[in-house]
Amino acid sequence: METGNQTKVSDFLLLGFSQDSEHQPILFGLFLSMYLVTMLGNLLIMLAVSSDSHLHTPMYFFLCNLSFVDICFTSTTIPKMLVNIQAQSKAISYNGCLIQVYFFTVFIGMDNFLLTVMAYDRYVAICHPLHYMVIMNPLLCGLLVLLCWFIIFWVSLVHVLLIRRLTFCAGTEIPHFFCELAQILKVACSDTLINNVFMYVIAALLGVIPVTGILYSYAQIVSSLMRMSSAGGKYKAFSTCGSHLTAVSLFCGTGLGVYLSSAVTHSSQRSLVASVMYTVVTPMLNPFIYSLRNKDVKGALGRLLNPAARYP
Repeated sequence: METGNQTKVSDFLLLGFSQDSEHQPILFGLFLSMYLVTMLGNLLIMLAVSSDSHLHTPMYFFLCNLSFVDICFTSTTIPKMLVNIQAQSKAISYNGCLIQVYFFTVFIGMDNFLLTVMAYDRYVAICHPLHYMVIMNPLLCGLLVLLCWFIIFWVSLVHVLLIRRLTFCAGTEIPHFFCELAQILKVACSDTLINNVFMYVIAALLGVIPVTGILYSYAQIVSSLMRMSSAGGKYKAFSTCGSHLTAVSLFCGTGLGVYLSSAVTHSSQRSLVASVMYTVVTPMLNPFIYSLRNKDVKGALGRLLNPAARYP
């Protein structure tokens, strides 16, 4: 295939949700509101955990990391979309698109890894309570998070390097509101076989292994709970898993919905709506999921927002 001007493409066009100018202010207000709620909610979780010594435990250490990743995850896509709506422009530079692909892949991968590590944390807490603080020591917790960052940094870098070898036609349109890896490969003007093979292999590995880890952890947790004689003990133990199970179900369910909708239907609008669920709605809801039913987090938030409550 000719490369000529195709390799010199300077930008892409993000088609977004609607071509109707009347809908743009509504979309701008809706996504700005969700972005601000996401930022505020996750920042409050991070501040509450860091400021309250009672929450300096492995579970809340991972939760704090999840909140940080959710802030970065949403900030990778929404601000650029808001700027484009406000400026009535659909353009994103070639380098800007690659940067978006890189960081989007990093943060969605980290979300996946952290939810898996949090499942392991709950498994140790419930199945090995007497050894919990020995096993989940600060060194191991830090190493687990660093290992997750290390793996996903390199995986994302390989994705971007493989994209750079592709050619694109001038004026390439991406039927999405951000530069999603799969959509980029669909609009390439050159052979994407290597890219697709790598993408599917990594998606399988980083999907199957974490899900298997989560399922195994909860299978062991359920088995341990069944052996408990006290109904109160069962409820107390499992209640610490409720928030995590909700977050995992929301993240995996919406992520699966994106790929099923894109595979079953050719409607880009349905795929966009499904993408919004896991790129915007899930990070926005996580602070509520982890705080509404958690007395420790609610107490820490109360003391954070009302300093007088710290000194009765």
